[in-house]
Amino acid sequence: MNAATGHVPPRSQKRERQRALWGLALLLPAPSIGVAASLLLWPETAAGRAIFIASKLWILLLPLCWLLFVDRRPMSWSRPRRGGFGMAATSGILIAGTILGIYAIALEYGLVDPQTISIRAARTGLDHPIVYLIGAIYWITLNSLMEEYVWRWFVFRKFETLAPGGIAIIAASLGFTAHHVIALAAQFDWRITVLGSVGVFIGGVTWSWLYLRYQSVWPCYLSHAIVDAPVFWIGYDLIFRQGPRLT
Repeated sequence: MNAATGHVPPRSQKRERQRALWGLALLLPAPSIGVAASLLLWPETAAGRAIFIASKLWILLLPLCWLLFVDRRPMSWSRPRRGGFGMAATSGILIAGTILGIYAIALEYGLVDPQTISIRAARTGLDHPIVYLIGAIYWITLNSLMEEYVWRWFVFRKFETLAPGGIAIIAASLGFTAHHVIALAAQFDWRITVLGSVGVFIGGVTWSWLYLRYQSVWPCYLSHAIVDAPVFWIGYDLIFRQGPRLT
């Protein structure tokens, strides 16, 4: 996943920037289109689900095809030659602790409605503990890795071609946050949407910085997976403990 980076001759810089712009233009809208179709435009319909699945496949296959046929570079496993797992674990634990603290405050002040969450979980079949557990394992282990592959390995690196590291971190993190804003707004009120969006942006900044520093998706993945764990614990708490069981 990590192609070697080296000095780009001046005559090739313009071409590299143009390719980066095209890559970003083709990828960035897709997640938002998929989420909007499935949650806002055609919720709980075959059309909405189909567009969502198509958008997921697009953002997974585009980076790989781009690497092989546009950048023409070999695949690799993004080996963590610079380490970074200690920093990754620390950042993940800090963010996870912050999420749990915010959740406790949100419950205390009634910012989340467990019954509403339970009803929405029932619509997707996630109101059964086994199904929820399988989904949580998938999102924590596989989906977080796929997001690092897309958003750090591909999107951040393309932004880094266009701008210095700090600006690239912010730009990639805004792109990462965009579709999460739509998903949150479709399910929660504006207060949770704002809090959740800020949290996603902070996560994006953290993982982009880890990638910039360590040049591997694996430290980013470790931090991301640690952060996702309390998110799904919160979901479990809202659906099965705070909220009513739906049958």
